[in-house]
Amino acid sequence: MNASLPTSDRIRDGIEAVFPDFNDFNHRIRTPGGFRLPLPPTMRVWKTASGKAEFIPFQGLAEDSEIPGADVLTLTTIRSHDQYNTTIYGLDDRYRGVFGRRDVLFVNEADLAARKLEHGDLVDVETALAFGNPLRLVGLTAVAYDIARGSVATYYPEANALVPLTYQDAQSGTPSYKSVPVRISSSGATLQM
Repeated sequence: MNASLPTSDRIRDGIEAVFPDFNDFNHRIRTPGGFRLPLPPTMRVWKTASGKAEFIPFQGLAEDSEIPGADVLTLTTIRSHDQYNTTIYGLDDRYRGVFGRRDVLFVNEADLAARKLEHGDLVDVETALAFGNPLRLVGLTAVAYDIARGSVATYYPEANALVPLTYQDAQSGTPSYKSVPVRISSSGATLQM
């Protein structure tokens, strides 16, 4: 490598030496818009025996044990717009129209109605796992939201209290932040949203 070149150019020379798709990397990177690496499907090239795109029908997942009870919902934890991983930069979530707060539970309207709850009601969330004592998060504001029936969502890290570290994927050992069986109930109050 040429030591007189800037470090970034030397790094690109090293990449070019290893990956043929990066030939003439330093020249091509300076072209307005950069350059496009070959991606066979975008060029309608399918590296399969038939030379065509091949699809395998997905039969679904049955990873989580079934929790009995029509009142059980599946909780997923989510990030807001003003959040990067667990760092929260603001209290506005323009993705979902929630501003100035994070103490909300997104619930399908039909699931709210089935529990005699309404948009704006204060609710408690409790785990419905087959082991251990239930974990609770109290006083969240129910937000009627276009989410799949049977599912609810709230922000993390606030909702981490509902995810036992022992409730995890068998292969990776990752806690199941995206699939926690829960029950929701009224906290007995309503806030205006």
